[in-house]
Amino acid sequence: MKKVTSMIAVLLMALLLPVLILPATQKPAGHAEWIASSLKEIQKIKVGMTRGELLKVFTTEGGLSTGLNRTYVYGDCAYIKVDVEFEPVGRPASDTDGRVTLVEANEDVIKSISKPYLEWMVVD
Repeated sequence: MKKVTSMIAVLLMALLLPVLILPATQKPAGHAEWIASSLKEIQKIKVGMTRGELLKVFTTEGGLSTGLNRTYVYGDCAYIKVDVEFEPVGRPASDTDGRVTLVEANEDVIKSISKPYLEWMVVD
């Protein structure tokens, strides 16, 4: 009888151990999949595209910016950011006093875009 009880205990341990351990050690697959799909969407934004095209994936963030340099946040997660520099279209890059324009236009062309990075949100 003791032998049967011991075998049942060992069998239960063998069946329950993976169930108890697995959630603690297994990484959630959904997180990795979401990051992968987000990176694919972010990487579609390239130099030569317009601000209007960028704004389909990103939104503006608070903080210091000009009309030609700004940090943008990914639409699905405000902690994912890129820094973008633009070439103005249809207007000068600076005013008559030499100050960089603060005007932003959807037609402006992306001159450079950083790799995506993580950072806390900036709130004005």
